Amino acid sequence: MRSSDAWKQIERLASATLVVILTVALAQAGDIKGKVTGLKSVSNVVVYVDTIAGKTFEAPAQHAVMDQRHLEFVPHVLPVVKGTTVDFLNSDATLHNVFWSDIGGNKKLAHNLGTWPQGQKKSFTFDNVGSVALLCNVHPEMSGYVFVAPTPYFAVTNSAGEYEIKDVPAGKYTVKTWSEQGKPATESADVSGGMATLDIAVHR
Repeated sequence: MRSSDAWKQIERLASATLVVILTVALAQAGDIKGKVTGLKSVSNVVVYVDTIAGKTFEAPAQHAVMDQRHLEFVPHVLPVVKGTTVDFLNSDATLHNVFWSDIGGNKKLAHNLGTWPQGQKKSFTFDNVGSVALLCNVHPEMSGYVFVAPTPYFAVTNSAGEYEIKDVPAGKYTVKTWSEQGKPATESADVSGGMATLDIAVHR
């Protein structure tokens, strides 16, 4: 066998092996899907997989964006994984400010990004897990939230309270909720491929 033919055969075998590995990995992953109930408004509830023992996650290279548009924070609730950098953009023809008094209840993590005009943005990297209540000292009626999750497996409920967390590796997990209205809820989920259905009742 010529060396070129041998290398081609090796390349074909390597490609086939990679396809098998990827197929097995995808088969083991699943989605957690369900509905949140118990609140007057069931939209904008963050549902997330809690800390996984022995697992750490790299921060995404792509920044998340929290806009200030029409005198509102958009989106109202922005979930990100720990370590994510968020760009705070001002899309209004007026000065805006962004500040928060704590992260996850820790007042030592209070921060004020300052005030800036339309078309400009300021960035902040969130390295601490928990909720971040955003305010604008130019417009006190404005409010929004960043929620910093310990894993990249999270979703935000729609107006019907429905959520879907995609591509969760097979395993047993603790799933939690955060919302601005209700108390945190905790449930267990077993993902063994396909889809795990998990409805969660949140109490005020």
